[in-house]
Amino acid sequence: MNRLNRKIDYKLIQWKKQTDKNPLIVKGARQIGKTEAIRHFAAQNYQSVVEINFALQKQYKDIFDDGFEVDTILKNISLKNPSFEFPANETLIFFDEMQDCINCATSLKSFKEDGRFDVICSGSLMGINYNEIESNSVGNKEDYEMYSLDFEEYLWAKGYKPEQIDSLYQHMLSLEPLSKVEYEVMLENFREYMVLGGMPAIVFSFVMKKNYSGTLKMQQQILLDYEEDITKYTQGLDKAKVLNVYRKIPVFLGKDNKKFQISKITPGARNRNYIGVVDWLANAGIVNICYCMELPELPLKGNYAPDNYKIYFSDTGLLIGSLDEEAQEDLRYNKNFNAYKGAIYENIVGEMLAKQGYPLYFYRNEKGTLEMNFFVRDADSLIPVEVKASDSSTISLNNLITNNKYSDIKYGIKLADKNIGFNGKFYTFPYFMTFCLKRFLKDKRI
Repeated sequence: MNRLNRKIDYKLIQWKKQTDKNPLIVKGARQIGKTEAIRHFAAQNYQSVVEINFALQKQYKDIFDDGFEVDTILKNISLKNPSFEFPANETLIFFDEMQDCINCATSLKSFKEDGRFDVICSGSLMGINYNEIESNSVGNKEDYEMYSLDFEEYLWAKGYKPEQIDSLYQHMLSLEPLSKVEYEVMLENFREYMVLGGMPAIVFSFVMKKNYSGTLKMQQQILLDYEEDITKYTQGLDKAKVLNVYRKIPVFLGKDNKKFQISKITPGARNRNYIGVVDWLANAGIVNICYCMELPELPLKGNYAPDNYKIYFSDTGLLIGSLDEEAQEDLRYNKNFNAYKGAIYENIVGEMLAKQGYPLYFYRNEKGTLEMNFFVRDADSLIPVEVKASDSSTISLNNLITNNKYSDIKYGIKLADKNIGFNGKFYTFPYFMTFCLKRFLKDKRI
């Protein structure tokens, strides 16, 4: 195996087929495989590829200084590297690390109007001042947000065929329990995925070596790299405050209610002093924010408290990597995930929902007598999603479904270490089927 198959591979092919395409901006957190995927696509589909990395090749940052006419830009590129060739309709221009050259975004309108060349830009969300890029390229770009590998991509990496994965989904759609072998094998794959996360280099190492050797060190290095990038890219914000929040995420996830509280980060800390900090980490693709709904009813947007939230790692492997050495042994060898107060299961479900495009919301009433981990929706109803680390009762889920007070809720979903089922009120699915949830809610028959 030379590389991991990714969902962006199919997106790029579909983009190329468009007759009147906009330049494409691929954005996402660092080290999730953006550059590798674009290079692979380019090599397969173009006679000529012009790749410029504005972070590593700073000499190219002035190629837009003489204006944004395409021929002027190409002339300046050629002056710096005369070996580049630009055959019309056969060339991909790949601007990497665009966050280091905002003028790149301004040029996209010219490339769109010229039409002779396909253009893809890529950048780390951590470094992109996206408001500035948005204003410089409005109407002349197509955005694609990329993530670390989701569980389906992980199964591809393990060698599973699309038809095998579709067979799992058909069980879900027909509400037919998985066989003992299917269930146990997929649960084992999912436990691996929880420990490893979806960072491509880590998954590739595990698949090739068939063991966890070196993977913890790789996770810890990515965590350190993110800290370094925070100090480099947090323009206009207090770097110490961003690092404070970033480092405290595992602490709050280890608590029973998992609510992130600025006031408990450091003595005297107040929300007003941390405005923009949590949003920056979310915009950088490092974390997923889950907001507390004011009431469990539709609409979801606008119906939440902006200062009441949980923070999850956007890649659960990085949460695992942040835990102490004793926890590592417990997780990697004893496979004891339940000891962490459900934090890992909540984090992985939040991650899987976010990777399907869902914004994250939870609910907890003031008395703490009613709480729900997540909410999603279908065409006409609000759907509570309960994540159970143990096979305990589902009091809150039943209350939300049966109480007439919550008229937008018609049924619910329980995610647990349990097989597929439906009791007339809520669906039960094993954790590892969460990656199919959006598809299921669209296709379900009951």
